[in-house]
Amino acid sequence: MAYQERLYDNLIGTILRELPALALEGAKAVGKTSTANRFAKSMLALDDDATVELLQNGPAVLKNMTRPVCLDEWQRLPKTWDYVRRIVDDDYSAGQFLLTGSAAPVRFALHSGAGRISSLRMRPLSLQERRLDQPILSLNDALTGKLDGLEGQTRVGLGDYLQEIGQSGFPAIRMLSGRNARVQLRSYVDYVINKEFPEQGQMVRKPQTLRNWMKAYAAATASTASYQTILKAATPGEQTPAKTTAMAYRDVLDSLWLIDRVEAWLPTVNPFTRLAKAPKHYLADPALAAVLLGVNIDDLLTGVSVPVLGPQHGAIAGRLFEALVALSLQTYALVNEAELGHFRSVKGDHEIDFILERNYHLCAIEVKMADSVGDDDCKHLLWLQRKLDGYEIFPIVVYAGRFAYRRKDGVFVVPAVLLGA
Repeated sequence: MAYQERLYDNLIGTILRELPALALEGAKAVGKTSTANRFAKSMLALDDDATVELLQNGPAVLKNMTRPVCLDEWQRLPKTWDYVRRIVDDDYSAGQFLLTGSAAPVRFALHSGAGRISSLRMRPLSLQERRLDQPILSLNDALTGKLDGLEGQTRVGLGDYLQEIGQSGFPAIRMLSGRNARVQLRSYVDYVINKEFPEQGQMVRKPQTLRNWMKAYAAATASTASYQTILKAATPGEQTPAKTTAMAYRDVLDSLWLIDRVEAWLPTVNPFTRLAKAPKHYLADPALAAVLLGVNIDDLLTGVSVPVLGPQHGAIAGRLFEALVALSLQTYALVNEAELGHFRSVKGDHEIDFILERNYHLCAIEVKMADSVGDDDCKHLLWLQRKLDGYEIFPIVVYAGRFAYRRKDGVFVVPAVLLGA
């Protein structure tokens, strides 16, 4: 399969030109190894027993390899982290090592790699990386105030976005037909439950309870539902397991990079008396949420009724569309050195889906799975502009329609595929 160029490529190249080691982290199948191969001149796969045996006796073999050296799935032999750290202590030359990992090592105390090993989280393909269309609104331009007007259109419509949700952003899976993609995604979930959880030290006595919890988490997509709410939904009519059980599930999924929360945004200059601090819930790829909930593109197009969790309104299709945008924004924020958050007052009377911040410049973003945008869709963005002093605010509505334009009130309206890094 031909390599799919990533937005990370330039960033990785920049890092390796000056820094000695970089850890690429992220869920299985997001493309870490393929991307690392673009830069590495030597490769050691730590899921190979012979390679593990080779490295058991110390770092000497690494010192003699052509660099950059990629240690793929390094967490299977955690001491390799310390090997790299010690080599870098002795020689701080740029571009020596890439470490790829799809899980945090368990039962192993790692020394900090601070100052020696940088880290970068890779995610499934963003909309820009899927090349459905050429973006015309750059978030970097928005954050630097370089954009005044906006005009353009796309042929991509709602059905295309729902298709993208089902196909996933995992590079290898999205190449499959719809049914086979779903087969692979269901197998991915089964592998997590039956193999990855035990490998992370969490024995699952009742796999169906864990599966139900993951399904409930999927139902909480794009919401700030409490973990207790999620746990109760996972065990209807039964005695609710202890809160520690839910936290253990969450922590393992975190260690596998399968949860990708968006934290609450709290302004440094804060005129608000009370803001909600709960994170918004997202799985690493909305396709995982869709397969856990048992919905496909036809279900989403016909508006199938799926119970959802959390104080936020909206049917599951709209929530999964927001999750697709969230996945993209996470990558766009990373490559632009920006922070991504969400905004919600305690009472929920003011809520903005995403806030992208860099150096007191904000992109305030609402997401609407609709083919048109009205005044009601912009009111919270305009309210935030009036309320916040000390910030440059760029208001955007991302939607499933076809036209990009700037409204008379100054709000930029852009189809999701025309928004890029």
